[in-house]
Amino acid sequence: MDLAATADGRLPPSAAGAAGGGRIRQENEARILRAAEYVFARAGFAGATMADIAVRAGVPKSNLHYYFRTKQALYRAVLSHTLRLWLSETDIIDAATPPRRALEQYIRAKMRLSASYPDASRVFANELLHGAPEIADVLGGALRALVARKAEVIRQWVASGQMASVDPQHLFFTIWAATQTYADFETQVCAVLGVSRLGAREFERATDHLVGLLLRGCGLPGDEGGAAMAPAEGERGDHGA
Repeated sequence: MDLAATADGRLPPSAAGAAGGGRIRQENEARILRAAEYVFARAGFAGATMADIAVRAGVPKSNLHYYFRTKQALYRAVLSHTLRLWLSETDIIDAATPPRRALEQYIRAKMRLSASYPDASRVFANELLHGAPEIADVLGGALRALVARKAEVIRQWVASGQMASVDPQHLFFTIWAATQTYADFETQVCAVLGVSRLGAREFERATDHLVGLLLRGCGLPGDEGGAAMAPAEGERGDHGA
């Protein structure tokens, strides 16, 4: 689910890392992406500067341009990386996996990503609010095709009597909205809960609630008490609100 090469010929970070090789390059790109998520989430694409991102990443601006020639290339890399993180978690949704296990694992994975990559989620949401000028082709192409494939799996589960009849595409919309709101609208959630930030306890509580609610809506038996969230890739650090 890469955005493909950018207009200036820069490859997304995962492809660039594979082509260039080397642990140092991959670590530098990862650090730059995290810094870019932070700056883009707060300043937007128009307000963000490569200088601010370089400072946040702790690298000279010239080094930043070595990895990403333009701000647009870096912005597209952030969006590409976010999509890869999100969509790789749909692998569990296949006909050979029981629906309760598949959907619970998917929901929990999406919540782990909201906890670990809140800024990435906000950048993606802002892109959509502005009409998806950078990724409209991906949304209507690769993303639509992937959802169609996974929707067919859900229809098979319904047809075989393994779960209640649901609209597969709208089930995905519901899961995305319910999980990403804890990143995109963290300030609102914190205000209502009376906390300064969402920590592991709040995310565990929210995850267990969503798993139970969504599985019951799909006619699937819930796991009373739920399970604690496993550590996610990366660290939340100070990237949350």
